[in-house]
Amino acid sequence: MTGWTWEYEGYEPARQRLRESLCTLGNGYFATRGALPECAADEIHYPGTYIAGIHNRLTSCVAGRRVENEDMVNVPNWLPLRFRLRDGHWLTPDTAPVLTHRMDLHLASGMLERRTRYDLGKGRVLTVRQQRIVHMADPHLAVLRTEFTAEGFSGELEVEALLDGGVTNAGVPRYRDLDGHHLTHVHAGTAAPDTVWLRCRTRTSDIRIGMAARLTADPPVTIRNESPRTTQHTCLDLVEGRTASVDKVVALHTSRDPAISDPLHASVDRVGRAPGFDALLETHITAWDQIWRRAELDVAGDSGRILRLHLFHVLQTLSPHTADLDVGVPARGLHGEAYRGHVFWDELFVLPYLNLHFPEVSRALLRYRHRRLEQACTSARAAGHRGAMYPWQSGSDGREETQQLHLNPRSGRWLPDHSRLQHHVGSAIAYNVWQYCEASGDMEFRHTKGAEMLLQIARFWADRAVYDGGLGRHRIKGVVGPDEYHDFYPGADVPGLDDNAYTNVTAAWVLARTLELLDTLPEPRRRELAERTGLDGGELERWEDVSRTLHVPFHDGVISQFAGYGELAELPWEEYRQRHGDIRRLDRILEAEGDTVNRYKASKQADVLMLGYLFAPAELGGLFRRLGYRLDDDVWRSTVDYYMHRTSHGSTLSGLVHGWVLARARRAEAWKFCQEALQGDIADVQGGTTGEGIHLGAMAGTLDLVQRGLTGLETRCGALWLDPVPLPELSSYGFALRYQGHWGVRLSLERGLLEIAVPASDASAIDVRLPDHTVSVEPGETARLELPD
Repeated sequence: MTGWTWEYEGYEPARQRLRESLCTLGNGYFATRGALPECAADEIHYPGTYIAGIHNRLTSCVAGRRVENEDMVNVPNWLPLRFRLRDGHWLTPDTAPVLTHRMDLHLASGMLERRTRYDLGKGRVLTVRQQRIVHMADPHLAVLRTEFTAEGFSGELEVEALLDGGVTNAGVPRYRDLDGHHLTHVHAGTAAPDTVWLRCRTRTSDIRIGMAARLTADPPVTIRNESPRTTQHTCLDLVEGRTASVDKVVALHTSRDPAISDPLHASVDRVGRAPGFDALLETHITAWDQIWRRAELDVAGDSGRILRLHLFHVLQTLSPHTADLDVGVPARGLHGEAYRGHVFWDELFVLPYLNLHFPEVSRALLRYRHRRLEQACTSARAAGHRGAMYPWQSGSDGREETQQLHLNPRSGRWLPDHSRLQHHVGSAIAYNVWQYCEASGDMEFRHTKGAEMLLQIARFWADRAVYDGGLGRHRIKGVVGPDEYHDFYPGADVPGLDDNAYTNVTAAWVLARTLELLDTLPEPRRRELAERTGLDGGELERWEDVSRTLHVPFHDGVISQFAGYGELAELPWEEYRQRHGDIRRLDRILEAEGDTVNRYKASKQADVLMLGYLFAPAELGGLFRRLGYRLDDDVWRSTVDYYMHRTSHGSTLSGLVHGWVLARARRAEAWKFCQEALQGDIADVQGGTTGEGIHLGAMAGTLDLVQRGLTGLETRCGALWLDPVPLPELSSYGFALRYQGHWGVRLSLERGLLEIAVPASDASAIDVRLPDHTVSVEPGETARLELPD
């Protein structure tokens, strides 16, 4: 395995779905899983193609209830290409002996290459080589080249290429009791002697999808149209030692695309104008070269290889093409159907990286949230509150998409799902708005859409807070924090917890930052915003009051995850580890045993410690002082220790946050958690979840761990702030970034020497602020700074 190639040797059915996720190819508009083209969907293989922002809503009967779910749609499968000797059986690794099998994911070029040697018996061997791209320059194209070489024989080889509209959403076993038939009105036809088409629409969202394929081979191509699929057939005359090839070029459009009249016509026209494989590959590689220059990241060793794979998948999901789309951050990428393709708070871990490389993509993702601000305000009113209550899970139109029931695979029971009470997602959106504006210097967005979102989120928190005269403080009741294990107090009749520390502190931050923003708005804009939203001075006074009086509970000298956390029972951790081994999903284990994790001091993932992920120590200490609390190093250190021993890490984000927090605290345990974050998907540490889609937030978070976590990089007050921390296992790194219009600023660390280089082409200097001094780096200069041990 090289730094730019991810290799899989041998055919392993049990790991096929994992490999399909990690070998997904995409361009920000659509992505296709790395399934073998000759294999149909079954328990081993799951080909899937997903278009960003294409959802459909269906109602299913589950556990005696009618439940409604919106899913990212598995659109028609363009990939199928099967082959066999004349009158033989179709060859797949599951039906024919395989001598060798290898998959190479070429990160630099965005190409998936496979080589398989099939043993046909009697000394005959068929070598199959395929090269696949999902085009990065033209986001509506994909190409598959297949080369066949006969060894020990000559003869005829039948080849069939399909467009298959008979697909369903069936990639997640937990969802199979739910209706997954999202496509209807599937029709197939012929556009030219070498070109076929398929059209369909989604059942309820009524999005029209058009797909066309051109098959190029030396022999003639015949066509058979039998909806829901269309088949192109050719017969190759194989001569021993010679290679025969078949190229399949596919175009894909939907009725959501701009500047087209009909998605089918657009697809047929595009595939007809598309050049051949070699020319397409050349422009595809050029596009990737341009992206890699903007996303430069150099880290030595195995960690660097994994980080590059993570970066590759982030860029395939959220590419420069995303800037033209109305989409959010799908938590599992465009790589599978887990979480139904919904948008969670994972953008909190993704945008900080994008802000400093692809700010136009960050802006588009925030505009997705702004377009759904009206729906968030409607949801808040329906719940009896003012302001904007963003959904925990979002999809097409911004309503709450969180499932009403979820399945525990251990017990087989469908259980109520209360994760919609994670209202802290609004704070995550506000945080992303603030961070984007600080990094990009986008004052237009800050003063318009950004200000509108912050205002309504702040208004929600101020209205959500209730005053407790006994405490002399405001409280936020009936929520669920990032932990997710705790959604009920033991014995309570209604879900929700009071004074989740993460929720309250971030709400206070939102209120304080919004007041700061309003103070700096140009007067005409402030007046216009106040008139349109009904904002007045009395409301601002309440915001100021709430921002200083929100309650943060403590117990045993540490921050309480929520009020009453300290009264819960201690879990016998070692006993459960001995009995069950992997206890990441402790909630499922306990529920299957007739118990509930709500009774115990046990967290799924970082909750309180998320505060140390979002805020540098000085800012976090300032937030607590504003709230009237003292948070010194000793209290924070004790808090970190306390929750480290009570967290099962049932989320891939947990190891990332723990690694970040411990690295900033200069703790030796940091690398263990950083490694877990790096290994999360490639080793499938969650036990089968990666095959359902990669964890985009964790992947982007590892990139940001190098970019901001280890460097202490902050963008505020018109300067780059740096406070590097040593992490011996990641002691050498370098990356380029874009900062407030400066292109290609490069930071690197080697043997305790930090270098900051500003390109000569930049128009102005950059102020770099370190803990003990400030450096101004002029265009064309490199600042070299010795760091203390």
